[in-house]
Amino acid sequence: MTTPTLHNLVENHVAQVFDQLKGHFPAFCGCEICRLDVMVYALNRLPPRYVIGLSGSVVTEIDLERDQNRAAIDVTVLDGLRKVTAAPRCGRVKPAT
Repeated sequence: MTTPTLHNLVENHVAQVFDQLKGHFPAFCGCEICRLDVMVYALNRLPPRYVIGLSGSVVTEIDLERDQNRAAIDVTVLDGLRKVTAAPRCGRVKPAT
């Protein structure tokens, strides 16, 4: 028997949205530090959806696919991309405005 693991499904959705939207920010550094900064920014502002096992994840995934929840994730990741692009912590020079 395997030990059940606790997982925040919002993290998966934030990562997917990040991958879809990062191309819209040509000045975004894209290094691992900046990517994680966007992820942390978004995850700290979105309500978590923790699950254990398949049955809980199916119900939660359906809920996360609702337009209202998808829009909240999209907007939060966009805001994170804007903020990290404007002030990267990785040492890259901030883009000219």
